Amino acid sequence: MESQGSSGRALTSQNLERKLREATEEEVKNLRHVVDAIPIRVWVVAFIGMAERFTFYGITAPWQNYMQNGMNDEAHPGALGLGQSTATNIYYAFFFFSYMTPLPFAVVADSWLGRYKTLCISVSLYICGCLIVFSTSLPPALQHGAGVGGLVSAMVFIGLGVGGVKATIAPFIADQYTGTVPKITTTKSGERVVTDRTLTIQYIYNVYYWLANIGSLSSIATTWLEKKYGFWTAYLMPTCFLWVAVILLLIRRNLFVNCPPQGNILPMATKLLLRASKSGFRLDAATIAFQRQNSGREVPWNEHFVAEMGRGLIACRVMFAFIIFYVCYNQMQNNLISQAGQMEVYGIPNDTIPAINQVACIILGPIIQNWLYPYLSKRKIPFRPIARITVGFIAVVIAMGYTAGVQRLIYNAGPCYEAPLACLASDNGRIPNHVNVWLQTPIYVIMAFSEIFAYVTALEYAYAKAPKDMKTIVQAISLLIAGIGAALGMAISPVAEDPKLVTMYAALAGAMAAGTAVFWWKFNKYDSIDEKLDTLNDQRQEAQALGVNYVQAHP
Repeated sequence: MESQGSSGRALTSQNLERKLREATEEEVKNLRHVVDAIPIRVWVVAFIGMAERFTFYGITAPWQNYMQNGMNDEAHPGALGLGQSTATNIYYAFFFFSYMTPLPFAVVADSWLGRYKTLCISVSLYICGCLIVFSTSLPPALQHGAGVGGLVSAMVFIGLGVGGVKATIAPFIADQYTGTVPKITTTKSGERVVTDRTLTIQYIYNVYYWLANIGSLSSIATTWLEKKYGFWTAYLMPTCFLWVAVILLLIRRNLFVNCPPQGNILPMATKLLLRASKSGFRLDAATIAFQRQNSGREVPWNEHFVAEMGRGLIACRVMFAFIIFYVCYNQMQNNLISQAGQMEVYGIPNDTIPAINQVACIILGPIIQNWLYPYLSKRKIPFRPIARITVGFIAVVIAMGYTAGVQRLIYNAGPCYEAPLACLASDNGRIPNHVNVWLQTPIYVIMAFSEIFAYVTALEYAYAKAPKDMKTIVQAISLLIAGIGAALGMAISPVAEDPKLVTMYAALAGAMAAGTAVFWWKFNKYDSIDEKLDTLNDQRQEAQALGVNYVQAHP
C-alpha cells in the first residue's frame, strides 16, 4: 500500500512548515509520500484503547492459573482446581464468545447508535464484568464456592464488553483522521512532499497497536500480585484502570469525530449477495442494468455500492485465512503458560512470561514502522498487505515449530520426563523438569513479528476495504474469524495434555504452513488489485478493478 518513496514517520509541528494545496496527479506521482499530521483526538482514542488492553490483559493473564490450579497448590497460585485441559477449554470458550459478540454490536453501531455511543455501552458492560470477577475472587467468596459461578458471569459481561470495544474502536480511531485527498506539504527542511491517507491510516493502526501492547504489560503486575497477595488484588488494579477509559470518553466526547449511523444496510447487502449468488457469485450480475435486462427487476442500490461490496468481500476472504493464525496465537494465553509451569522459572510467575511478547511488540513496532517500511519504499521494494500478512504467517509457523521443540526438550528432561510435575520425584509438583523457562523467549519474539505484520495489517485492510457504511460490520467479521479460531482451539483442547503436546504443537505448525502456502497462492493477486484501488479516481475504474461491468450498468 505504500507509494514509491513513502515515509513511515508522521509529520509534526517541528518538521511541518505549512500545507499549500491539493496535490496534482504529477505531484502525486513524483514527490515523496509521507504520513500526515495526526490529530490529538487520534491519540486520545489510542489511549482509550491502551486502557482497555491494560484491563483485558490484567484481568485475563491470571485466569489460566486461577482455573487450572487449586488453592492448596504449592507450586503455583490457584483457586478453582479445574486442571489444564478444562481450564484451556474454558479459556477458548471465553475467546469464542468474545469474538462472536462484535457482530451484533457492529450492527447497532453502524445502523442505530453510532460508534461512540456503542463504545460507551460496551465499556459499561466491561466494568460490570470486572467488578464481578473481583468480588467473587475475594477469599471469603472463594471459600463459599462463588469462584466458578462468578468467573462464568464475569466472562459473559467482559465478553460482551470486549466484543463491543473491539468492534467499534478500530474503525472509530481511523474515523478521527479526516484527510481524504493528497496535499502538498513543505517540511521544515524545505522539501515538498505529498501527504498520503493510506500511509497515515497504516501509521495510526501501528501506533494504536503499539500503545495497546504497552497497556498489555499490566499482565506483569497482575501476575505478581496474584502470586504475592492473591487473585483479588490482581483483578482490582485493572478494574480501577478501566475507569480511565470511561473518563476520557465522557469528558472528551465533543472532541471526537462521530460519524452518524446511516441506517441498516445489511438487508440491502444481503439482497445484493443473493442476486449475485444466482449467477455464480458474479457481482456484475447484481448491477442495475443486469437485473433490469435479465430479470426485469429494479434494485435499490447503485453501481458504486456494488463496487464497495466487492471490495468488502475481498477483505472478508482475506480475513478467513486467519483462522489457524488465531488458534496458534491463543496458545500464548493458555498452553504456553502451562508449558512455562513445567519449566524452571526461578521464582518468576509462570503467567508473567507471555509479557515478553508485549515487550517485543513495543520494541519491534517502531523499528518496523519507522525504519523497515521507509527503507523498502525508498528503494521501490513493494511490501503490500498480502505480502506483509504472508510474512506474519510464516513467523507463526516458525514459532509453533520451535514450541514443539521446546516441549520435546521438557519431555526429555528429568525428573518427570513425559509427566511433568506429576511423578513422585516432583515433590508434589514443586520440582519442574530441568529446562530453563527462558527457552520460551524466541516463541514470544517471533509471535510479535507475526502480530505486527499480519494482525495489524488485517486491521488496516478491514477498514480500508470495507464499504463506507459497513466498516464496523467488516471489522466485526474479522473478529468473528478469531472466534472460529477459538472454537477450533476448543475442539483440539482435549489433546492439550501430557504427553501429547509435542504432537499438538507440530500439527499446528504444519497446518499453519499449509494454510500460508494456500493463502499466498490464492490471494497474492490482491496486492496488485490493492495498488489499483489506491490510485483509482472514479467509480468506473473502481468497479472494473473489482470485476463489475460498467458497460452493462451504463448502456
